[in-house]
Amino acid sequence: MKERFKNPSAVMLLLTRIQNSNEEILFQKRKNTGYCDGFYDLSASGHVDENESMKHAMCREAKEELGITINENDLEFVCLIHKNSEGCIYYNGYFKANKWIGEPHINEPEKNEELKWIPINELPTNIVNDRYIAIDNYKNGIKYSEFGW
Repeated sequence: MKERFKNPSAVMLLLTRIQNSNEEILFQKRKNTGYCDGFYDLSASGHVDENESMKHAMCREAKEELGITINENDLEFVCLIHKNSEGCIYYNGYFKANKWIGEPHINEPEKNEELKWIPINELPTNIVNDRYIAIDNYKNGIKYSEFGW
Protein backbone atom coordinates (compact mmCIF):
# COMPACT_ATOMS: atom_id res chain seq x y z
CA MET A 1 0.00 0.00 0.00
CA LYS A 2 1.23 3.48 -0.88
CA GLU A 3 2.30 5.60 2.12
CA ARG A 4 0.15 8.67 2.59
CA PHE A 5 1.42 12.18 3.15
CA LYS A 6 1.81 13.05 6.80
CA ASN A 7 1.49 16.65 7.89
CA PRO A 8 1.82 17.77 11.51
CA SER A 9 -0.94 19.57 13.29
CA ALA A 10 -0.61 22.06 16.11
CA VAL A 11 -2.88 23.95 18.47
CA MET A 12 -2.76 27.52 19.76
CA LEU A 13 -4.68 29.09 22.64
CA LEU A 14 -6.35 32.46 22.77
CA LEU A 15 -6.63 32.79 26.55
CA THR A 16 -8.85 35.83 26.98
CA ARG A 17 -10.16 38.06 29.73
CA ILE A 18 -12.02 41.34 30.01
CA GLN A 19 -10.06 44.12 31.72
CA ASN A 20 -11.45 47.67 31.97
CA SER A 21 -14.10 46.80 29.35
CA ASN A 22 -11.39 45.67 26.89
CA GLU A 23 -10.78 42.13 25.73
CA GLU A 24 -7.20 41.02 26.33
CA ILE A 25 -5.25 37.99 25.11
CA LEU A 26 -2.39 36.40 27.03
CA PHE A 27 0.83 36.17 25.02
CA GLN A 28 4.16 34.49 25.69
CA LYS A 29 7.48 35.76 24.33
CA ARG A 30 9.39 32.91 22.68
CA LYS A 31 13.05 32.16 23.39
CA ASN A 32 15.49 29.30 22.66
CA THR A 33 12.98 27.42 20.49
CA GLY A 34 14.57 27.94 17.08
CA TYR A 35 11.29 29.36 15.75
CA CYS A 36 10.43 33.06 15.95
CA ASP A 37 12.45 33.62 19.11
CA GLY A 38 11.93 37.16 20.44
CA PHE A 39 8.39 37.26 19.02
CA TYR A 40 5.13 37.10 20.92
CA ASP A 41 3.08 33.97 20.47
CA LEU A 42 -0.28 32.98 21.84
CA SER A 43 -0.04 31.89 25.47
CA ALA A 44 0.12 28.14 24.83
CA SER A 45 0.88 26.31 21.62
CA GLY A 46 2.25 22.97 20.55
CA HIS A 47 2.03 19.89 18.41
CA VAL A 48 -0.84 17.44 18.49
CA ASP A 49 0.50 14.02 19.44
CA GLU A 50 -0.36 10.82 17.59
CA ASN A 51 -3.87 9.58 18.46
CA GLU A 52 -4.66 12.83 20.33
CA SER A 53 -7.55 15.18 19.57
CA MET A 54 -6.86 18.87 19.08
CA LYS A 55 -8.95 19.77 22.13
CA HIS A 56 -7.07 17.30 24.31
CA ALA A 57 -3.74 18.64 22.98
CA MET A 58 -4.84 22.20 23.75
CA CYS A 59 -5.67 21.34 27.35
CA ARG A 60 -2.38 19.44 27.72
CA GLU A 61 -0.36 22.34 26.31
CA ALA A 62 -2.09 24.84 28.63
CA LYS A 63 -1.14 22.66 31.60
CA GLU A 64 2.45 22.15 30.41
CA GLU A 65 3.16 25.76 29.42
CA LEU A 66 0.98 27.82 31.76
CA GLY A 67 0.27 25.48 34.69
CA ILE A 68 -3.49 25.94 34.28
CA THR A 69 -6.30 23.45 33.83
CA ILE A 70 -8.86 23.96 31.08
CA ASN A 71 -11.86 21.69 30.59
CA GLU A 72 -12.26 20.60 26.96
CA ASN A 73 -15.91 21.72 27.12
CA ASP A 74 -14.71 25.27 27.90
CA LEU A 75 -12.70 25.50 24.68
CA GLU A 76 -14.28 27.39 21.80
CA PHE A 77 -13.02 26.58 18.30
CA VAL A 78 -11.79 29.79 16.66
CA CYS A 79 -10.38 28.71 13.29
CA LEU A 80 -8.14 26.38 11.33
CA ILE A 81 -5.21 27.76 9.35
CA HIS A 82 -3.65 25.54 6.69
CA LYS A 83 -0.07 26.81 6.76
CA ASN A 84 2.86 26.36 4.38
CA SER A 85 6.05 27.56 6.02
CA GLU A 86 8.99 27.00 3.67
CA GLY A 87 7.62 23.64 2.54
CA CYS A 88 6.59 22.50 6.03
CA ILE A 89 2.82 22.03 5.95
CA TYR A 90 0.79 22.42 9.14
CA TYR A 91 -2.83 22.25 10.17
CA ASN A 92 -3.04 24.79 13.00
CA GLY A 93 -6.13 24.71 15.18
CA TYR A 94 -6.89 27.82 17.23
CA PHE A 95 -9.04 27.67 20.35
CA LYS A 96 -10.30 30.29 22.80
CA ALA A 97 -10.79 29.89 26.54
CA ASN A 98 -11.93 32.45 29.06
CA LYS A 99 -12.43 29.95 31.88
CA TRP A 100 -9.62 28.03 33.59
CA ILE A 101 -8.37 26.83 36.95
CA GLY A 102 -5.13 28.23 38.37
CA GLU A 103 -3.05 31.32 37.74
CA PRO A 104 -1.20 31.38 34.40
CA HIS A 105 2.55 31.44 34.92
CA ILE A 106 5.70 30.60 32.98
CA ASN A 107 6.01 26.84 33.37
CA GLU A 108 8.78 26.42 30.78
CA PRO A 109 11.26 29.25 31.47
CA GLU A 110 13.78 27.79 29.02
CA LYS A 111 11.34 28.53 26.15
CA ASN A 112 9.28 31.46 27.45
CA GLU A 113 10.78 34.86 28.24
CA GLU A 114 7.60 36.55 29.53
CA LEU A 115 3.81 36.43 29.75
CA LYS A 116 1.86 39.55 28.91
CA TRP A 117 -1.84 40.41 28.68
CA ILE A 118 -2.33 42.56 25.57
CA PRO A 119 -5.54 44.31 24.50
CA ILE A 120 -6.86 42.68 21.33
CA ASN A 121 -6.92 46.04 19.52
CA GLU A 122 -3.38 47.06 20.55
CA LEU A 123 -1.27 44.16 19.27
CA PRO A 124 2.49 44.71 18.94
CA THR A 125 4.21 44.26 15.59
CA ASN A 126 6.43 41.38 16.74
CA ILE A 127 3.83 38.61 16.84
CA VAL A 128 4.32 35.28 15.06
CA ASN A 129 2.99 35.90 11.53
CA ASP A 130 -0.04 33.61 11.21
CA ARG A 131 -1.23 34.47 14.74
CA TYR A 132 -2.32 37.90 13.41
CA ILE A 133 -4.53 36.10 10.92
CA ALA A 134 -6.00 33.86 13.64
CA ILE A 135 -6.82 36.86 15.84
CA ASP A 136 -8.35 38.69 12.87
CA ASN A 137 -10.34 35.54 12.05
CA TYR A 138 -11.56 35.42 15.66
CA LYS A 139 -12.68 39.06 15.53
CA ASN A 140 -14.49 38.51 12.21
CA GLY A 141 -15.92 35.02 12.72
CA ILE A 142 -13.81 33.46 9.94
CA LYS A 143 -13.31 29.72 10.55
CA TYR A 144 -10.76 28.80 7.85
CA SER A 145 -7.73 30.48 6.29
CA GLU A 146 -4.62 29.58 4.35
CA PHE A 147 -1.20 31.09 4.95
CA GLY A 148 2.02 30.87 2.96
CA TRP A 149 0.70 29.21 -0.17
